[in-house]
Amino acid sequence: MKDARLELPLHRQVSFVLVRPHYPENVGACARAIKTMGFSELVLVKPSRLAVPEHEMAFKMAVRAWDVLHAARRVQTVEEAIEGVDLVVATSSHRGISGVLTARQAALEIGKRCAGGARAAVLFGNEKTGLAAEEIAGATRCLRIPMVADQPSINLAQAVQIVAYELFVAALEARSGAS
Repeated sequence: MKDARLELPLHRQVSFVLVRPHYPENVGACARAIKTMGFSELVLVKPSRLAVPEHEMAFKMAVRAWDVLHAARRVQTVEEAIEGVDLVVATSSHRGISGVLTARQAALEIGKRCAGGARAAVLFGNEKTGLAAEEIAGATRCLRIPMVADQPSINLAQAVQIVAYELFVAALEARSGAS
């Protein structure tokens, strides 16, 4: 079943922010991940010299999300990326951070806040180092995707896909509950 033009208000209120991405493949795959769920705002904070939309591998991995890839906004700081945003959700694979939400819980909170007109940003850290402690501390909320395997984290594009999916499903459920 193809739902080509389904657009929810949330799609225009949430940005996906990649902080210091390193690999162009992940930038392209993140563009594809958010587009598949109806989102379009991708922000790159200080990407590496290779992790840019123009890179051949970013283009290859974007698969029909080239509009999102080429419209990606580049900024130098997280502060620039979250300007005008009311709710900032940082992602982290670190255990022991208090008040951490799952992607589903974060999606529900983001959905509720955006239903009231707020704008939200979800921050994803560098593939090797994640977000800095001060970036996590400066966020409104923090989310962690639980894992069973003894891995330090999951792939950046996979994390973006999980969060985008949870946001989309939460928005669909809210819409059908409002009908």
